Amino acid sequence: MKKISIIPNIITAFALACGLFVIFKVNMVEPGMGSYHVLQISAYLLLLAAFADWVDGAVARLMHAESDFGFLFDSLADAVSFGVAPSVLLLKSLSLEQGTSLSFCAVIGAMLYSICGILRLVRFNVKEAQGKSDPQLAASGKKHFTGLPIPAAALGAVGINLLFSDPRLTLFSDLGDLTKTIILTSAMVILGYLMVSRFKFPSSKALHFRVPSFQLVFITVVLALFFLYGVLYFFSITLTTLSWGYIIIGSVLALIRFIAGKKSKTLEEFEPDDEE
Repeated sequence: MKKISIIPNIITAFALACGLFVIFKVNMVEPGMGSYHVLQISAYLLLLAAFADWVDGAVARLMHAESDFGFLFDSLADAVSFGVAPSVLLLKSLSLEQGTSLSFCAVIGAMLYSICGILRLVRFNVKEAQGKSDPQLAASGKKHFTGLPIPAAALGAVGINLLFSDPRLTLFSDLGDLTKTIILTSAMVILGYLMVSRFKFPSSKALHFRVPSFQLVFITVVLALFFLYGVLYFFSITLTTLSWGYIIIGSVLALIRFIAGKKSKTLEEFEPDDEE
């Protein structure tokens, strides 16, 4: 039996704890009383969980400590932090009377999101297992994600929810319950579909910059400063813009490839996977 390294699993446990804290915290709040402050703290925690989710895999690879236990633990932690927590936040932030058609639609949207997120993780696990015996499949999986990654979907769901609750943005925060519920529920359904779709979304591992190292460092520092400024002063706008920017760009690239057809060489690497 392969020895289980504790450091990557501690990082995974930390990400899971962030997701659980969000769920438990918002369940202590009355329905419809999910204030902007609660949503903001939850968004920070889920952003931290997404960072930890990226770090634990990187640490495991650097330490040559990858294991089946760690792989399954990471997947289950993602299901809780990114599959369940955003749905709970949605339902708690909306002021809806129980038993109405509007509350029913919100519940359906939240359930579809969570179910699709878990299905996305199951498919990812299956492909990872297949990749162990198929090097070509493993290499393609490192460049692109089949379906929207669940951390990106979670940040997109929480970001737009936070944006519509920001008291400084009266254009969004003053919308009626009906309009807000329809928009947020539709966003959850769209995110759920993108997670189980065959569209390919770019991975950070596929990024290659052909610029001198000094210029790359300079650009990175400047972008980091803008990012930190946005997080500190315009968090809801920054989170929504970055998360939905990635989602929209990935979707547009996949749609362009779909319209171009298999015979075309346009964006060939974004060809949707065949149905299994």
